[in-house]
Parts: sequence; structure tokens; C-alpha cells
Amino acid sequence: VQLQASGGGTVQAGDSLRLSCTASGFTLAFYAVGWFRLTPGKEREGVSCIGSNSSITYYGDSVKSRFTISRDNDKNTVYLQMDSLKPEDTARYYCARDGVPLFDSLCRTMPTSQTPDADAWGQGTLVTVSS
Repeated sequence: VQLQASGGGTVQAGDSLRLSCTASGFTLAFYAVGWFRLTPGKEREGVSCIGSNSSITYYGDSVKSRFTISRDNDKNTVYLQMDSLKPEDTARYYCARDGVPLFDSLCRTMPTSQTPDADAWGQGTLVTVSS
């Protein structure tokens, strides 16, 4: 079981990036997938989540209307399209797999939980947005 996050980089405010979370060793389509970000000195923030059949999507207040989560089951990949990036989006972004297949609890609990119900994490990809 492995998740590989990629797509980070250094961009200017207003630019876009697309992060990818590619799974190996299991079928990602059966699981909700969440994106989290971590900045030194701040708590981990749940950014976005997509349910196993894409019927559930969640966006944190700070990224609503700017970020879009999607999945391509043929590629075993979940994407996070990030538009209109701001300096405060600077962070290391991690993707994570729901702990239970087809249950989507990761998405339902993301708005309120500081302990994500995830059992596998990607290694993180760094996003730096300069002003």
C-alpha cells in the first residue's frame, strides 16, 4: 500500500498548480481520499476530500472556490487543482486514504476532526507561493 503525492513547486500568487496522489498496491477507487496541509507552527489543516464514488466532496473554507478535487480511477489517482494561489497556501501537502473502504468517513469527519480517519499517507509535496 503506497500513496505518492506529486506536483508541488514554487509559484507566484495567482498561479495554479495541480497536485496528484497516485496509489499503488490497492484500488484507490474504493476509498475516500483527503488532502491535508502542514505549515510549521500551525495545526494540520484538512484541505479537501473526495468520496469513494465522488458523491461527497469537501473543501476547507480557506480554499473553497479556488481548489477542485477530482479522481481518475483508471489512473488510480486523485488530483487537487489549485487555482488563484495565495502566499498563505504555502505548505507541505499530503494525501491520505480513508481507513475503511467505501465508507467515506474521512470526508465526513474532515470539517471537525483533528484526528483524520486515515490509514495510509503519502510522503507530501511542497507548495510555495510567493507574493
